[in-house]
Amino acid sequence: MKKIILPLLAFIYTSLTFGQHTFKTIIKDSESKELLFGATAILQGTSNGASADQNGYLEIKDIPDGKQTILFSYVGYQEKKNTFIFPLIQTNPFEILLSTAEGEEFETVLITATRSSRTIDYIPTRIEAISGEELEEKGNMKPGDIRMMLNESTGIQTQQTSATSYNSSIRIQGLDGKYTQLLKDGYPLYAGFSGGLSLMQIAPLDLKQVEVIKGASSTLYGGGAIAGLVNLVSKTPEEEKELSFMLNGTSALGMDVSGFYAKKNNNVGTTIFASYNVGTPYDPSETGFTAIPKFTRYTVNPKLFVYFNDRTTMNVGINSTIEERIGGNIKYIENNGDDTHSYFEKNNTYRYSTQLGLNHTINSNANLSFKNSVSYYDRSIEIPSYKFSGVQLSSFSEATYNNRIENSEWIVGLNLWTDKFDQDKFDNSKVVDYHYTTFGGFVQNTWNATEQFILETGLRGDYQNEYGFFALPRISGLLKINPKLSIRLGGGLGYKTPTVFTEDAERIQFRNVLPIAISKTEAEKSIGGNFDINYRTPLSDDMAFSINTLFFYTKINNPLILTPTAENLYEFLQPNGSIDTKGIETNVKLTYGDLKLFIGYTLADVKEHYDGKSTKFPLVATHRLNNVLMYEIEDSLKMGLEAYYFSPQELNDGAKGRQYWLFGFMVEKIWNNFSIFINFENFGDTRQTKFDTIYTGTITNPTFRDIYAPLDGFVVNGGLKVKL
Repeated sequence: MKKIILPLLAFIYTSLTFGQHTFKTIIKDSESKELLFGATAILQGTSNGASADQNGYLEIKDIPDGKQTILFSYVGYQEKKNTFIFPLIQTNPFEILLSTAEGEEFETVLITATRSSRTIDYIPTRIEAISGEELEEKGNMKPGDIRMMLNESTGIQTQQTSATSYNSSIRIQGLDGKYTQLLKDGYPLYAGFSGGLSLMQIAPLDLKQVEVIKGASSTLYGGGAIAGLVNLVSKTPEEEKELSFMLNGTSALGMDVSGFYAKKNNNVGTTIFASYNVGTPYDPSETGFTAIPKFTRYTVNPKLFVYFNDRTTMNVGINSTIEERIGGNIKYIENNGDDTHSYFEKNNTYRYSTQLGLNHTINSNANLSFKNSVSYYDRSIEIPSYKFSGVQLSSFSEATYNNRIENSEWIVGLNLWTDKFDQDKFDNSKVVDYHYTTFGGFVQNTWNATEQFILETGLRGDYQNEYGFFALPRISGLLKINPKLSIRLGGGLGYKTPTVFTEDAERIQFRNVLPIAISKTEAEKSIGGNFDINYRTPLSDDMAFSINTLFFYTKINNPLILTPTAENLYEFLQPNGSIDTKGIETNVKLTYGDLKLFIGYTLADVKEHYDGKSTKFPLVATHRLNNVLMYEIEDSLKMGLEAYYFSPQELNDGAKGRQYWLFGFMVEKIWNNFSIFINFENFGDTRQTKFDTIYTGTITNPTFRDIYAPLDGFVVNGGLKVKL
């Protein structure tokens, strides 16, 4: 009997062993083909399953013989069922493609600002991206520039520095605009003197997305990114031709005409963007001064892409902008001026820059890239009896090596940045010339420690010809507690090389501003960090919910302050003290069918600490509230209602501004190849001139006060978009 039973048991055991199989798969997004880290697969009717690693790969073991159904799922995607017969004939991993679920808005966004080719969900550094339909919707509201696009984002405030010419800067988390770095495709084209009008001279039609990193980013991009950085990512050519035009007109008699073309043909591709923007002098409050200046601007940006082979690509581009802008006394601008009505502020700018990018893929895990830009910027600012002008010539070169090893990604780079400014000399005043050269090297590592925890560390070393050496470490961690909940924690050091080109100096057209005494000053240095909690979940087949809360803190030691002297001059001094900003940003997003609701709140507590005293930093709304309700029928109709609240702001003259609300409403009707849109901006007609003054002195010789609320009031714009 034993001779029969023992062989039988052995046969049954062997059959069971060989009847247990392993299923291998790689899960990707169906459109972008991005790997879906954290996606799950489970054997139907059992608890046997697994989660995908950072390579989208997973295995399910111990699967019995016969027909088996496996369920694949990922937050924001449609669940997918596939049936397989085991044992499998195919030995290689199966490729499973998941599609975005209807009603879900959790899109896959590839980020470039961190220098890593990861999706936004798997980058430890906290990043915000404006892309896709959101970018188009914001572009409808202000097709001529990106000022409104950024101002309507949580934690960002665009600060108007000229009452008559509309010049503006970007403030992140309440800090002065000089601490924000503005990039175009990773190139620093808008620093120093060239930054004063940048927001007003960048049209959004050729942008693919806008990436924002808040907090110290100097480790990635060197000096200037203390408050954060904004990276404007341009569209690239695809196999399918893109040809689009936009025509926009405003009730303030402004007009924007722009066009974009992109096409890839075999080994060559090209993009061409061109725009013509014009504005007429506009004074809705009848103060006698322009709320919108008279201006004419021409922009042409051609770019050539060469695909030498599957491993090597090159792109070459030129950005060119020419603008004449004049604001001031409305009668003078309209050629009806006299000795009384004679004040004006004229800005003439010529901006030319080249970009060269070269990328070579060494193998499936490594690539080498090089980029270079040269920028020429000529600007003149003129007011009665005074003129400031000069030429800024700058260059940027960078070489980076990227290598992915198992669960780790390394990025190593070297860069050289030069910045030279030569002021035109008209009188006996001292010129504010400078010539800076910065050589830097950096290394960054992103390590997938586990399937749930990713750690990113970086170190930069910069040598600056006037201010010496700077070591800038940073660290960020991402913990994905589950597919719905994740947290980020990060921080780093930053620095800013002193220049005279700040908001305060721009506000007075650099008149009587003394050059910086390099021997008596040092670079501004910062330390900061943030803690981020992100939760998102589908509530039903038609409803989804997400909430993100950011806690931030940044401290700047020995900040450079523009200070009046007894001789009616202005000099930059470094009092013994600091500026710090701390606060909270919260973003809530709720979608239900064709409706989307966005609610954003910002608490920014920014203070100056000098001589043992603390005071509030001027021109910061401590409390801001952003509310946007969108109704959208895909490829048919878009409607948006907005409401923004700004709390009272401290002003530089010791006064306090008023709180106010802004309201807007936008409608766009879409057909196959074209759409029409209309936008009612600030339809409550909120204007600073309704509840406060904008200048002191006489209309002939005015002294302008801080601008903390809109001056142009209710403006309607509308137009036509064509895609061929």
